[in-house]
Amino acid sequence: MTSAACQENSSDDATKEKIHPSIYYANKDNFEFCGYNLRIARNTSANLGVSAYVWDAGIALCRYFEKENISFTGKKVIELGSGTGIVGILATLLGGNVTLTDQPNILQQIEYNVATNIPSACRHRLNVRPLTWGEDHTKFPNEYDFILGSDLVYSSVSYSSLIRTLHYLANQETTIYLSSAFRKGNGSLSFHEVLLPEYFNCLVVDRLADKDITVYKMTRIGRGPEDWFLT
Repeated sequence: MTSAACQENSSDDATKEKIHPSIYYANKDNFEFCGYNLRIARNTSANLGVSAYVWDAGIALCRYFEKENISFTGKKVIELGSGTGIVGILATLLGGNVTLTDQPNILQQIEYNVATNIPSACRHRLNVRPLTWGEDHTKFPNEYDFILGSDLVYSSVSYSSLIRTLHYLANQETTIYLSSAFRKGNGSLSFHEVLLPEYFNCLVVDRLADKDITVYKMTRIGRGPEDWFLT
């Protein structure tokens, strides 16, 4: 299940503190998944908005990986909207070659948590890059084995851009895991039940009824991105 090279958490604290002083990361939480203890810090002093939180949908996706004994060993993985980086960090510890992405102003928070949780022996398998949905996804390849996302669906303004990016990054063999919390008034239910099925095969693989969180396993439908006109 786990990669032997990533059995221990990183202890490169001197490097971490030099680059990202801990005074900005006073909010730290501990999580345990798949035998790994993750220390996830949140920068609440930098106006990161929703990205400064560890959302239940992200925890649900990590728990799903644990429950299903999923391994990413040797697989190419990209995470959208990484936020604190918790999901992508776990995917790296589970053997994946992972690219964590988010808006440029979020990347320092992700890098801090990477330095805290990923041993130096594994860092060559992890990359942190900016990605704005619907705008610069063409700078990335579309040869990923897995695309991961948690709590991406919180504003209907971004739905079209998210669909464009997902469809571009996925090929016919790509598996997408999307963990979403449904909220009233943002069209999230319609996004999953109406819009997504137009472009992806969608299967519900896990559900937390008490938190109204659903985990989907998805694959892209048919034609290439140049044939789709999303508005």
